[in-house]
Amino acid sequence: MYRNTHWIDEVKDQETEEVIQEGTPQSAGNFNNMEGGISDAHLAAALLIIQSGLTADQVATEEKTVTLSNSQSYPFNNSTQTIALNTVRNFTDYTVEAEITAHDGNVGDVRIFDRMLNGFKVAYDGSAKSATIKLRIKGGM
Repeated sequence: MYRNTHWIDEVKDQETEEVIQEGTPQSAGNFNNMEGGISDAHLAAALLIIQSGLTADQVATEEKTVTLSNSQSYPFNNSTQTIALNTVRNFTDYTVEAEITAHDGNVGDVRIFDRMLNGFKVAYDGSAKSATIKLRIKGGM
């Protein structure tokens, strides 16, 4: 069973460098405790999936990385791109998480819209000339 470690930062006086508060040791014991907790969480998730009767395809995450471009001046933007899914969904209630990994300017908000069983559209609303976005698609099965 995972044993929670309450981590504490080491605090030093800025002038004298005297340690005011000892930090939690970065030790093999603490890191191995974390590794055990991660392993237990994966096992518990796998057991829940097996017990629920879902297949791996139904809970798998699909990942895509796209680069969107905008050739218009702010406040106008033509960065919309249609994304095709590798796995056709049964329902359009899937979630899409967006992570900006690179950009040339202010990206603003990333919008996911027009969800269909086989794809969706993605765009950003800022003034950036381009943005590379990692998309994680989950559910809908």
